[in-house]
Amino acid sequence: MTGFGRRDGLLVCDGVPLETLARDHGTPLYVYSGAAIDESFRRFDAAFAAVPHLVCYAAKANSARAILARLARLGAGADVVSGGELRAALAAGISPERIVFSGVGKTDDEIAAGVAAGLLAIHVESVRELEKVSAAAAASGTVARVALRVNPDIDARSHPHISTGLSENKFGVDIARAREVFERSRALPGVRMAGVQAHVGSQIFDEAPLSRTACELATLAVSLAAAGFPIETVDVGGGLGIGDGALTPEAYAAAVLPPLRPLPFRVLVEPGRAIVGRAGVLLTRVLYLKREREKNFVVVDAGMNDFLRPALYGAAHAIEPAGRPSDESVFTDVVGPVCETGDAFLRDAVLPLPREGDVLAIHDAGAYGHVMASNYNFRPRPAEVLVDGGAARVIRRREAHEDLVRLEAE
Repeated sequence: MTGFGRRDGLLVCDGVPLETLARDHGTPLYVYSGAAIDESFRRFDAAFAAVPHLVCYAAKANSARAILARLARLGAGADVVSGGELRAALAAGISPERIVFSGVGKTDDEIAAGVAAGLLAIHVESVRELEKVSAAAAASGTVARVALRVNPDIDARSHPHISTGLSENKFGVDIARAREVFERSRALPGVRMAGVQAHVGSQIFDEAPLSRTACELATLAVSLAAAGFPIETVDVGGGLGIGDGALTPEAYAAAVLPPLRPLPFRVLVEPGRAIVGRAGVLLTRVLYLKREREKNFVVVDAGMNDFLRPALYGAAHAIEPAGRPSDESVFTDVVGPVCETGDAFLRDAVLPLPREGDVLAIHDAGAYGHVMASNYNFRPRPAEVLVDGGAARVIRRREAHEDLVRLEAE
């Protein structure tokens, strides 16, 4: 069994009972299926096999070193958005020639690090950033490969907080100005404008905006190559949603490849959530069953500091018992211990009636879970466990109080 399912009534990860992992490592606890991660990556890689391509895993989704190293061994590249993610990807064994550096607000130090590493591409999002990359590369006597992130004003029809391709969003350069920016690069030393990129949003379930983005990029790349620019890559971004109705890697490739297949460019894709999202759960233990004014609450030991997506995006993640479900059910909210009304994982949900001490599994927590965790309310961040070949190992220990105060001074 790959991923999560039930065996003998118990919820398991690659055959390992989740109740056992909660007992051995405590809760809250992130648990990842190594086999599910492998399978997802291989499907993306195979889906684009018809063209020269590179799957650049979006490290922001989950940057645990063990997961980055696992993907590196499978041949993945990486899409990084900070100096920290760049260092993590390199340390995990992803070669710089397989890394693209995105982000609308790179610091001078981050630009210098990207130039020094010799990356596949630094994605610039403004003329000023292009000038800074040029200066950093010229000062070090190197030439940086650069791709321009364009904003095609395409509605990905996702949550407003994760829309990135509309004209009012902060990301990229208006696609109508792309030729102007490329022409500006002719006067700048130290940069080689070798690609174009767009990423129009996250949690995308509709193939239409993805197909349209690919068409816009293909047209742009052809025109730039005709103007004498050494275009090598067309990066169609990522942003695939997960859950019911999600596009498969095969459907994604079918949507974006038609305008790109005939062209002499390498196709880059940047899936993150679609590789690791469904490969992870957050385990949490029931602290209290509470009823007030005809309202039921299941109070658990995980909070919004451990898993922010429900509070930040209103995201609804399925929750089920890790043990054998009760025959009784309850109409309830599942809430955490943090002192915020927004600290809730599900509202007005029907669940098998839990008991105090039961372990619940919050599904699809492998992406934007631990990476967004905080120490709000002075709470330590959870441990992370990876299940591989029927064995579980801790890939990040639980924080202790001493970790939280180590950087403080009176």
